[in-house]
Parts: sequence; structure tokens; C-alpha cells
Amino acid sequence: MRMFPVSPGLLIWYEPCFTLRSVRIGFSGYSRKATGIGHVGGSVVKASMDWLTASGAEFSPGAGETGFAHLKHYTARYGEWGEGSPLVLVPGLAGGFELLGPLARLLAHDFRVISYQLRGEDEPFALRRRFDLSDLVEDLNEFLDWRGLECPAVMGVSFGGILALELAARRPHRLRSLILQGAGARFERGLLQQVASTVLARFPLPTDSPFVNQFFNLLFGGRRRPDPLFQFVTRQCWQTDQSVMAHRFALVESFDASERLDRVQAPALVLAGDRDMLVSPQSLRTLTDGVAHSRLVQLAGCGHLAFATQPGRVAEEVRRFLA
Repeated sequence: MRMFPVSPGLLIWYEPCFTLRSVRIGFSGYSRKATGIGHVGGSVVKASMDWLTASGAEFSPGAGETGFAHLKHYTARYGEWGEGSPLVLVPGLAGGFELLGPLARLLAHDFRVISYQLRGEDEPFALRRRFDLSDLVEDLNEFLDWRGLECPAVMGVSFGGILALELAARRPHRLRSLILQGAGARFERGLLQQVASTVLARFPLPTDSPFVNQFFNLLFGGRRRPDPLFQFVTRQCWQTDQSVMAHRFALVESFDASERLDRVQAPALVLAGDRDMLVSPQSLRTLTDGVAHSRLVQLAGCGHLAFATQPGRVAEEVRRFLA
């Protein structure tokens, strides 16, 4: 066994020859000087809490399995965590399923949580082939078939909520339950949406620009100091190529499911942050009035990213609904 420093605060012990299978990291203590001990194959990894925070490991979904689903139009990377009845999480406009890590970790105590990467997330060159919102909805349906999920519960957040809602409307008996957070019945052309759409489409943005930071503050539901969670969310969202974000934003600008809501047969839970500046009370009312078996739950003090900022509250509502 050998030992060497990788960076300040990080030491790795390793065996000269091993096969990389999985990484499991545990935590000890509450000080930022505390360390995590993990195993990589037959090796031991010792990492400082500073490194774990910087890498986003403390917000990961935990131990699970990953793989690749070979769909018709792209290969989707996916992850599974926990055991129990299946619950599929559809990620939002940016950040991939990794942004759902804190929520997935909590839900995995009670469910077999499954999530996948949307088309373009891992391969921005997918944009060279034209695809629209309907294609992404069919990707979701195909992924459910590929995993052998006949009638699962599906939860979508933000952009992923739009995809889940559209699937429930187009294939009424495909889902056992529908859960939405950060999504309404239609896209609303407010000033914030217009500015975000224009800037994403026309201006290359550095991740540390004042505009980006202010926009994330609005998504959080108010000004937030740059703590580890804020850093994790912003860093993870910028893992999604800006061209992919702009394309997805353009796809939802014409979204309006108001006339199709009566087709949704699955019981639906609608979670809404009372500080969500992207989804209006009118859009939420249209959604819950239009879906026959729906229930609206207001999340006090939460913004658009409630699934990341208050994962415990969101997970508790999901458990109660699916019980």
C-alpha cells in the first residue's frame, strides 16, 4: 500500500493494482478539518471535508448503481438508488440528475429511485439533430420501457416536470402517480423569463458573473450567501452546456398544457414554493383545476429550487403522497 498527497488536505492510500468498481465515502465529525474514509476497489481514500465540499460529494445521492440505456436517439446515462417501489425522477433544465442528489438520497430510504440524463446533457452535439419537446417526452417513455417500468410513479422538477406532465397527458395510463415541483400548466412570459432566454441564447456567460449569481438567488427564492449548497447548485448547473440550456428554454416558451390537463388520469401532487418566481399562482390554479385527482402543497419559504434547498420537506411530502 502506498500513500501520496494529491492536493492540500487530500491524501490517497492505494494498492498498486486494482479494478475500479465503486466509491463509497463516509464522514466523521462536524469540523471542516474532519475527514472522510472511502474505499476504491481494494484501496482506501482519505479526504478532507474541504475537498468533499468542493467536489460536491456531500450532496451526492449516495451509494447506488449507474449504467447506460441505449435509446433510439441517444444513450442515456442513468442512476438507481435504494430499494422498494420505483420512483423515477426527471431532472430539470440544467444540472442533470446529479442536481437531484440530496433529494434522491432521502427518497432512497423508501423507494427504488431512478433518474436519467436528458438528451443533450452528456453530449451537447446532440443538438445537431433537431428535436423538440415531444421528442424529449418520448425519450422519457422509452426509458421507462427500457427499464421495464410498466406503471411507475414519476416526479419531475422544473423542466422535467413539464416532460412528466406531458407524458401523463399523452399516455394517461402510463403512470401510477405524478409529482410535479416547479412546474405549472403553461410557460409564462414574465420579464425574468424573457431576460434569461435572451441572455442564454446570445451571450456566453462566465459562471461567476453578477448576472448569473443574481439569477440563482432568484431561483433559490431570495438572496443567499455563497455557502456549500449554493456553490454545489451553481457549479452543477454549469455542467450543462449553455447551448443545451438555451435550446431547452426555447422549447418550453410555447408550452401550454391547459387544454390537455383533463387527459391526465394519474393522481397528482403539485409542490410549489411560495417564492417561486417562474411559476405563478394562476398557472398552478389552472393545473390543479384541470387535473382531476390533484393536490397542491405550498412550500413556505421555498423558491424554484425547493428540491435542492429543502429536500427533506419535499421528500416528506412525496412519501406522504405515495404512502
